[in-house]
Amino acid sequence: MSTHAKRERLLLADLLEAVGPEAPTLCHGWTARDLAAHVVVRERRPDAAAGLVIGPLKNRRDRIMTEFTEKPYEELIQLIRTGPPRMSPFSLKQLDEAANTVEFYVHTEDVRRAQPDWSARELDPVFADVLWSRTEKAARVLGRKAPVGLVLRRPDGQTAVAHRGTPVVTVTGEPGELLLFAFGRQDAARVDLEGEQDAIGRVTTAKLGM
Repeated sequence: MSTHAKRERLLLADLLEAVGPEAPTLCHGWTARDLAAHVVVRERRPDAAAGLVIGPLKNRRDRIMTEFTEKPYEELIQLIRTGPPRMSPFSLKQLDEAANTVEFYVHTEDVRRAQPDWSARELDPVFADVLWSRTEKAARVLGRKAPVGLVLRRPDGQTAVAHRGTPVVTVTGEPGELLLFAFGRQDAARVDLEGEQDAIGRVTTAKLGM
């Protein structure tokens, strides 16, 4: 049975192929080629991925990223489609599902919503619930840099507190939209915001996310 992560992986690969290597993305300064290289390096070169959190390894990460960015674009897309090598921890179905479902969903939207003619996806209820569960669990981490109180709320009233404080901004939207907002894609997320205007302005320009 296909997993959410596998489906999102294939959607991302198809979208990257469709838009071409020079297409813009929501990741600041990254083209579709850069984003594709990032996804491949994350799965296939853990020594480089560690540079995201370990300062001294940043130069090594940058070198490896450059090497992969210079690979043929079609090769990068094929590496995304086929997934990580057998020896990679990501080859384990449970870890793939846990680590990549959100990663691939967000990056698919990074590509989709940067295009001038983009249209929103209608997510099936099961997948929407999965994204909400991930948002709930990660809310405090994603919202830790919020300059005001931040509450994420589904249309049915379920809420997650991303940051405690006053004044409070409440962000209402479907799970996928709330996830994008909390991951720092505030401008691209289709949500409603309630709160003081100054607080809303501050939270929409804040550096949210991991």
